[in-house]
Amino acid sequence: MPMTQADLETSLREAFPDAQIAIEDLAGDGDHYRARIVSTAFQGLPRVRQHQLVYAALKGKMGGELHALALETSVPG
Repeated sequence: MPMTQADLETSLREAFPDAQIAIEDLAGDGDHYRARIVSTAFQGLPRVRQHQLVYAALKGKMGGELHALALETSVPG
């Protein structure tokens, strides 16, 4: 069963409570999303590590409930 946009946002907000998060359903199928996350948690981290933090926040749902996630991560400012 695909992950809902609301469930995706909830998982991300739990991991990054200070974040500005924007999620877009890319295909209208609840299985392909783009997430833009701006958080101080990414400060000083390379992009690969930022994305690893996002995948960790999804607690193993990537590749199962969530098929595809295009990520854009950054720090405020």
